[in-house]
Amino acid sequence: MAGDGQVGSTMPARLLTVFDPMVRLLLLAILLASVLPVTGEGRGIAQGVSNAAVFLLFFLNGLRLPRSEVLSGLGNLRMLLPLALWCFGGMALAGWGLSLAGAAILPPLVALGFLYLGILPSTVQSATAYCSLAHGNVAASVVAAALLNILGVFVSAPLFAVLAGSAGPGLDLAALGKIGLTLLLPFALGQQLQGVAGRFVRENRRLVTWLDRFAIATAVYVAFSGAVEQGVWGRIDVPAWAGLLGLVGIFLAIGFAGAWLLGGLLSLQRGDRIATLFSGGQKSIAMGAPLAVVLFPAEQAGLVLLPLITYHLLQMVVSAPLASRLARGG
Repeated sequence: MAGDGQVGSTMPARLLTVFDPMVRLLLLAILLASVLPVTGEGRGIAQGVSNAAVFLLFFLNGLRLPRSEVLSGLGNLRMLLPLALWCFGGMALAGWGLSLAGAAILPPLVALGFLYLGILPSTVQSATAYCSLAHGNVAASVVAAALLNILGVFVSAPLFAVLAGSAGPGLDLAALGKIGLTLLLPFALGQQLQGVAGRFVRENRRLVTWLDRFAIATAVYVAFSGAVEQGVWGRIDVPAWAGLLGLVGIFLAIGFAGAWLLGGLLSLQRGDRIATLFSGGQKSIAMGAPLAVVLFPAEQAGLVLLPLITYHLLQMVVSAPLASRLARGG
């Protein structure tokens, strides 16, 4: 999925973190929701705008991902299959464990957010940018992250429902229909219309990237507005915030260390191992924010998203110096 600002490998690592447009938009959306949350009758209008933005986001992703690249990338099964098992298996179980641990110190929906974080796929552009900076296999990174996102459209929600049990959203026919209409249908339409509209996407990459970011920021704003209306700043005290940061730090260590060790166990070449590191350790807010506002009511989605938002910001902080060290042969 898109949404994480792509940067050239020559840019200093610190600039990737400080000036990443998606980071700034996320912080702006949270600040705006905190000061001016959408409530009452306006929430229905905002939710409609958010749903339309999510539809556009997945339509654009369907347009931009050539089927030929997907098919050619499928040839690297030695890397892709273990990476998918790590992303949707190992990290999902880690998120489930941290959600149980967090239940003692965090509000229930925030603790549940760690399980939600665990079942999400990787970023695309961000993982690719850091892979490039670290002198990894950029082509493998693009294909791996893209395929994980396609797989995530189909498996993330059902996997979350199974692991969450009664604490999560029930996936009845209405919920499945909403997911299909909002996520799967626009992606399928984009794939079918590549021949007609694909050229527009290729020639207007900057505009399309900003449309992606707008869609994600809109979803975060609507979700976090609901959390603010529910008193998120009063319900999470200083010890709870410390616990949230600590658990996110643990999850970061599991994600990045596990992905790096996985590449070593598979005896991958260094370029592929670096691609596995960033595709396997990062989590996509471009998938997570839209899916959350589809699965949960707005007042719940904002709380569930807190671990993901925190993880997204911290993964940028971790990835930049890590990529620089790898580029130096570390």
